[in-house]
Amino acid sequence: MTTKSKTLSNRKIRFRTFLHNTIFDVLKHRGYKETDSDLDWDIHWADVRWIREVFDRVHLKDHQRVNHYRNHYELTRKDLMVKNVKRYIKDHPFDGVPLTYRLPSEYQLFVEAFKKHPGVYIAKPVGRAQGRGIFLFDDIKKISKWRNNVGAENYVVSKYIENPLLIGGKKFDLRVYVLVTNYSPLTAYLYRSGFARFSSHRYSMKDIDNVFVHLTNHSLQKHSNKYSKDTGGCKWSCQSIRQFVLSRYGPAATEQLFNDMNDLMVHTLCSVQNVMINDKHCFELYGFDVLIDENLKSWLIEVNASPSLTASTPEDYELKHNLLDDMMTIVDLEKRLRGNEKTIGGFDLICKGKPKFGGTHTSMLGCFNDRERQLKKLFYNNYKKKLSR
Repeated sequence: MTTKSKTLSNRKIRFRTFLHNTIFDVLKHRGYKETDSDLDWDIHWADVRWIREVFDRVHLKDHQRVNHYRNHYELTRKDLMVKNVKRYIKDHPFDGVPLTYRLPSEYQLFVEAFKKHPGVYIAKPVGRAQGRGIFLFDDIKKISKWRNNVGAENYVVSKYIENPLLIGGKKFDLRVYVLVTNYSPLTAYLYRSGFARFSSHRYSMKDIDNVFVHLTNHSLQKHSNKYSKDTGGCKWSCQSIRQFVLSRYGPAATEQLFNDMNDLMVHTLCSVQNVMINDKHCFELYGFDVLIDENLKSWLIEVNASPSLTASTPEDYELKHNLLDDMMTIVDLEKRLRGNEKTIGGFDLICKGKPKFGGTHTSMLGCFNDRERQLKKLFYNNYKKKLSR
């Protein structure tokens, strides 16, 4: 054990954060001490502005940790993710990303694609979040302002998945959490618990302008007259979604769906592995948004660098508190892990080193999350091995 490790284990770990929501509660719950010091901290839960403006101008000590990679936007900005995935697919073909183009830079390419593959497309602004500025269209004239490439906001347009899997006649997508602790070698963990966000209105392609039908963002759905404040909107756990698929389609199809989802997320991470600035001080908790269609095919919608940590219900708070607590156990400021663990709390290792696809890693997403029992067993076994040395 290094001198710094001994020092950390003998004093309170110090944290800095601009947030006072679930992450603040978790850090306090773990016994860490808050500080407002610019650099005298062990972990900084930073916003992307600090990463952009400060990170490159400071020198961090070996033990210090930050919650973003320098150029995290290569994966989490919609247009850059599209660019990186397209480049990756040329040498590593995989399915699960809708036909997508960047506007205005790929306007002419999109026009040609629209002629070959007409139908409904969805347009999303690159620089906005929470569903703002998104619209559906089936007429090329609705995006004509991007033709001249003058003063138009940057957007991405994707072929709209018109046949989503429905539950109770309503569309939903999944929010899935993936933790990356290293890009060289790629080391990624998938959290077993996540949730499905439902639209508040029954699904129909007859009205493509109705955001309450087609978009599941909570920030939009809460304005619907069918939204329930008491329940925080309609959400199901990933466990409930897996059970629904299992009961309707059987175990083989269910396992295939969730294993394919694993592969989709690992391929997406691989697409930025060579451009991401790896740094031993950094880790990142990503929020993957995934859609399942009626053929049980999973589609990548987008990846979020700052998934919401604010809870709308007690169940939501418990999920996010446990998620972040297990994340901090993996970050391991306390130096309690051995480095060869495949399951830590509710997280399961899905990639370490050269990625393997085709069901090599059985997906545990939506399976029983017995995190407390798992952690007790893990630390007890690690303690016994330490004593036996």
